[in-house]
Amino acid sequence: MKSVLGPAAVLAVLLLAWEVLHLAVANTGLPSPLATLMQLVVLLGEAEFWAHASQTAQAFAAAVVLSTVGGIALGILLGMNRTAGTVSEPILVNLYSLPKVTLYPVVLLIFGLGISARIAFGIMHGMIPLTLFTMNAILQMKPVYRRSAAVMGLTPWQTSVSVVLPAILPEVITGARLGVSLCLLGVLIGEMFASRNGLGYMVMHAMERGDMPTVLAVALLLAIVALLVNAALLALDRAWRH
Repeated sequence: MKSVLGPAAVLAVLLLAWEVLHLAVANTGLPSPLATLMQLVVLLGEAEFWAHASQTAQAFAAAVVLSTVGGIALGILLGMNRTAGTVSEPILVNLYSLPKVTLYPVVLLIFGLGISARIAFGIMHGMIPLTLFTMNAILQMKPVYRRSAAVMGLTPWQTSVSVVLPAILPEVITGARLGVSLCLLGVLIGEMFASRNGLGYMVMHAMERGDMPTVLAVALLLAIVALLVNAALLALDRAWRH
């Protein structure tokens, strides 16, 4: 019960704050929660909306798969070698702190305005955090795991798959929760600045028209999707830990 009441209370406070802010601006710049929900219902009935949503979903799914596989693989590769992990950690941290917008011209030059650029934007945001989580989990793992693998004569590949990865899976899932959310953010930003379709493009186009109900309706839908994905990963994390 407590696990349900907590999020419900937070949601109620957010909705109340939204309504108060809506009333404070005299209904001119911020639609109410009810008006936003009604606009979302209208959008869900439009074929154009689903065409944009389909483009975003494809790019998001590809970015999540590639960043997850790449992040775990790179994290294991660096974490299995302590020297490589120690040297690469500050490099990855500094690379991730670099404003991604500075790399957009390069990405556009390489991938153009198609779905590949949006996938690349998603991977840029989601892969490094998962790599860091995976690598640090291995570096902090109890030495007995790898010693036992060495005694059994396992190859590095067998050790990584059958010993190391199961041992650090909770940390990997935690990193994946962060990476998935950041992948969605990266894809949407890519659509805003480097695309002619997708929900990010739809939001940017609505902002140019001053269509705040549509902007908030799409933002609400994306928030719901992000929360559902995060909740699913959190449930998986809790199931594995128990």
